[in-house]
Formats: sequence, structure tokens, C-alpha cells
Amino acid sequence: MTAMERQVAQARSTLAAPAEPEQPALRTEIEVVPAYAADAGDHDALLDNFLDARDDWQRWRTWDENTSIANHESLTLRALFDHDAEGRDIKWTLAAYETPVSDLLWHGTATASTPAEIVSTLLNSLATENAWGRGPSTRVTETTIAEATRPLADAGWKHTIDGRYIMWEAPGAEAAGVQFDAFAAQQTNSPLPTWTVWGGHAVHQPSWALQLSAQAPAALLQDITFEVAEGNGQRRVRPTAPDGPALRATQAPAPARVAASPPAALLPGRPR
Repeated sequence: MTAMERQVAQARSTLAAPAEPEQPALRTEIEVVPAYAADAGDHDALLDNFLDARDDWQRWRTWDENTSIANHESLTLRALFDHDAEGRDIKWTLAAYETPVSDLLWHGTATASTPAEIVSTLLNSLATENAWGRGPSTRVTETTIAEATRPLADAGWKHTIDGRYIMWEAPGAEAAGVQFDAFAAQQTNSPLPTWTVWGGHAVHQPSWALQLSAQAPAALLQDITFEVAEGNGQRRVRPTAPDGPALRATQAPAPARVAASPPAALLPGRPR
């Protein structure tokens, strides 16, 4: 470069816009919380791991690829999984039968926002003999209720009765609970849920909900209530600047989308 070219280049660099100062990197923090207050996690991975670990379960995909159906080899237990469900939409729909050609024994649902630790406990319990419960003509007794909710009583959850509802609420700052509907429990294969396990806000406006019908086995419920009462999970905290205050991510309450009944493909009659 000639002397003149160097002077022109230097003048241009002086007039260029100054570089923006480098912004401090945001950090994402993880906090350990009770299982019922944890993030939803990866439900697709839960399903994959569950099926990969068990030879007695098989996966079927529907024609539109949006739904997977996990079938037990006995053809008496199945789980329908909606890959597109998000938030309070129903992600899991469960159905159990006494025999491959009998009527429905019990059914249940779980929203996409249900914490992964609780869903994992549900799936692991399904893989045991706990998944097969009483006959459809058997009524729920006080003994059954006490057995199903013993972990809540041991953990000091608040126990109240309001009309047809029996409720247990978490003692900590995070809202969560278990509700038993005595009216629904007396109806054979009622579309109303007998058991509602929930977290966040209130039972009628939860962040997540897991619901089961009257004939769901007490041992299955006890596995779930034990995880709810004693288990821990992880929750992400909203990213902040290194020296700024950490802001916990929250979700505004909205009407809960919980299923009144399972899809027709899973309800009474012969499993397909």
C-alpha cells in the first residue's frame, strides 16, 4: 500500500461504528424440588426407555405417526401415547382389561405437563403385577383408600373431606394434592375420574394432572402417591445474567384440559 492508501484505510477504520460491548452470558440454573413441582421432562424418551427395557411390551404406530400404542403381550393392558400433546393436553391414556375379550377394567390419563418422575413411576408400576386390579363389580372400600394413600399420611399431607370429595394436600409451599371422588367411585366404568393426582394452582386448575378410574389397583396408586410424597425432581430456573436475580419460570393458570374418558379405541369392548 502507498502512503496515501494507508491514510485512507486508517480514516475509514476510525469512522466505523464502534463494536458493541460483549453481553454477559446468561446462565440456566437447575433446582431440586419435590417431584410434583418438577418440570415435565422428556416423555418421548420415557416411552422409548420403557419399551426398550421390556420384551413383553410392543409398540405400534398409527397411520398418521402422531400416536404410539404400547401393548402388553397379554393384550389386557395398553397405553396410548400422543406425540403431539403439549402442556395440559392428554399425553397418556391407559386401559386395562381382565381378559383380551372382556370389558374395560380400569382406565387413566396423564397430561403432557406431568413431571417425568411421576410418569416413570406409573410406567414401572404398570410393568409389574400391580397393573391388574379388582373386578369391575368390586366397590372401593375405606381399606382400599387407606392403602392407596398411606404414603401421603406418613408424609403429613393435610387430609380434608368436602362433600363427595376426600382430599390430601401437600404441606409445603408448592401446591399439589390427591383427590378421591366418592360419587365417581360408585359408578361402573364412569367417565368421571375417581382419583386425581395434581400439581400447581388447584385441583380444578392444575399445572398437571394424572387421573384414574375407580378400579385402578390400590398398589398402583400407592406407588404413585409414594413418589408424589417422597420423590424429588428437577426444575429449570429462568436464565438470568450472572449477577442478576434468578427468576423462576412460572406458568399462568388456565383451565385444565383433562379427559373425561379415554378415546373410544381404548374403551369398553374387545381391545383392538
